[in-house]
Amino acid sequence: EVQLVESGGGLVQPGGSLRLSCAASGFTFSTYFLTWVRQAPGKGLEWVSTVSSTGDTITYADLVKGRFTISRDNAKNTLYLQISNLKPEDTAVYYCAKLSYSSNIDYWGKGTPVTVSS
Repeated sequence: EVQLVESGGGLVQPGGSLRLSCAASGFTFSTYFLTWVRQAPGKGLEWVSTVSSTGDTITYADLVKGRFTISRDNAKNTLYLQISNLKPEDTAVYYCAKLSYSSNIDYWGKGTPVTVSS
């Protein structure tokens, strides 16, 4: 059974930093692309970043470039999202997701909430 479990969210002040983690199991982690998607309160899903299976190809949404860093540790079956210089508009539930070989999201985690507020 594929499982994706996010952690690391919380309440942080503007300008602060967080590192989100996503622990994966139930599939061969090192052979799949992974992605982070977020959903702000009352809004739709927004793609944040994707990393290739080896970690050597990374893409970011324009809104987060320069502040978010995606990475993965294939030895630990864990995906990360380092977020710096947090802004109130980054407040959202952050989901990690697994991409199928045809580049569609086929599994989601349950999400970890991030609230940016003073």
